Amino acid sequence: MRIRVVGAGTMGRGIAQWAVMAGHTVELADARPEAVADAVAFVRGMLERAVEKGRMSRAAADRAIGALLALDSPYDLAGGGAAPELVIEAVLEDLEVKAELFIGLERVLPDSTVFATNTSSLSVTRIGARLADPGRLAGLHFFNPVPLMKLVEVVPGAATREGVPELLTALVAESGHRPVTVADTPGFLVNHAGRGLVTEAFALLEESVAGHAAIDRIARDVLGLRMGPFELMDLTGLDVTASVMDTVWDGFRHADRLRPSYLPANRVAAGLYGRKSLRGFYAYGEGEAGPSLPEPRIEGGDPARAVRTTGDELAAVATASAAAEDALVLVPTWGTSVAAAVAADGLPAERTLGVDPLSLGTPRRVLAVTPATRDDAVRDAVAVLARDGHAVSVVRDTAGSVAQRLLASIVNVATGIAERGVAEPAEIDVAVTLGLGYPQGPLAWGDSVGSARMLALLRALAHETGDPRYRPTPWLTQRGSLRLPLSTPMARLPE
Repeated sequence: MRIRVVGAGTMGRGIAQWAVMAGHTVELADARPEAVADAVAFVRGMLERAVEKGRMSRAAADRAIGALLALDSPYDLAGGGAAPELVIEAVLEDLEVKAELFIGLERVLPDSTVFATNTSSLSVTRIGARLADPGRLAGLHFFNPVPLMKLVEVVPGAATREGVPELLTALVAESGHRPVTVADTPGFLVNHAGRGLVTEAFALLEESVAGHAAIDRIARDVLGLRMGPFELMDLTGLDVTASVMDTVWDGFRHADRLRPSYLPANRVAAGLYGRKSLRGFYAYGEGEAGPSLPEPRIEGGDPARAVRTTGDELAAVATASAAAEDALVLVPTWGTSVAAAVAADGLPAERTLGVDPLSLGTPRRVLAVTPATRDDAVRDAVAVLARDGHAVSVVRDTAGSVAQRLLASIVNVATGIAERGVAEPAEIDVAVTLGLGYPQGPLAWGDSVGSARMLALLRALAHETGDPRYRPTPWLTQRGSLRLPLSTPMARLPE
């Protein structure tokens, strides 16, 4: 296929590299000719590196290099007047800029040329509405870096004609990436799903439950994420993340579960973007530790301190009877808080602490403390929980603790995506796993805990906090009540 890529920045050059490596002829264009020259040199360099590392043959690299053509203008016809079969736009994320580009392309290219926009957040339908023939336009959303990120969202607009999404889906699949068809909704699928993690991480930070580094450690060690939420935002750029959070929240008319924090705006205004500004939640550059900050150590505790528990989940750490005086009391908190347990069961507030049940089978145990907890109780509880080699994170008491709240938000947002019909349940899990690098898809993740238990968690969070952000979706409520997997499709209706 002959493909024209318009936009020679990071995304455009990545798309061009992907396409020529898959055997397509690629015309690369940009409003700035010097950007095209730089991009062509970059792609050639990446192809040469692939040969050096044995990932590509010399003959295949030479063919790909020869198939990359530089254009003087996005509106040129190259190759003896041959027109591209597909144009992929990767220019500034601005609706007017994109629409004007396609209007100009529509004037010079035949009706048979399909248009695709790589927008990550703008409405495909609204871009297409500016064209004389909106049926020829669809979204084709790649992820950076394009050659390595195997997911591509195929987004039909409301007016996209039949056959265009199928053509794009086939192209992506035949070229080695995984297409997922998603509805034209704010954030599409992956950017929408990603709000579950980052909005809840900011909520935890806003409430001073733990610092950003502690939240990242818990996300990595308890939930199994490759990067904690604040480490991830430093990598992608907080300016980008904050914009997507606001776009998705505004697009869904301020849905409570997507509510962003007030914290990002000031950090963006201060230029604390992350790695690209050398300072974000962590400091980067020469001599800086980045996310590899040393963990605070709590020493001096007694690992032999008597412990009693209020739940079977913590039986392995219990060493004392219910009647033992001055024993630590460890309570499992599933959607509830230590303070609530103290009040409900008459427990000694100064030596009662919470343990997140989600953390028990992981390398890191999470201990929750209240304003009434004595310092010696904290030290001894850390020593008790660490005596078999576990790391221990100490956080302030909150309903559900850190990992539960992050997971609850991830799963609840994903079930909202499913009930809106943005994509099929199985495709949601595939897209999020590939696009966000989660250890499993959010619906499968919820099922690994159990749909009924996830429902109980969200109901407990909603009850104790009073915050509507934790209201379980109808999708999750139905499946949890019926004890069905969260991936169960919608009920079939008679035609």
